[in-house]
Amino acid sequence: VAVRGRNVSVNGVAVPEGRPYLHNGISVTWLGDWVAVASGLGARVASDGRQAVTVTVGAELRGG
Repeated sequence: VAVRGRNVSVNGVAVPEGRPYLHNGISVTWLGDWVAVASGLGARVASDGRQAVTVTVGAELRGG
């Protein structure tokens, strides 16, 4: 997955802005000014396309 500003691509294929994407455990959703990418492994990254980024991981990925 590559994200540059509001341009998102998965395996080299562009994901149109505003259109949800789900394939092979990767989802891309658009939340207002934000785009979020989540994996079936429990990690989620969201960005406003400018400077803000949030990363969320499930408890099983946080370690002991």
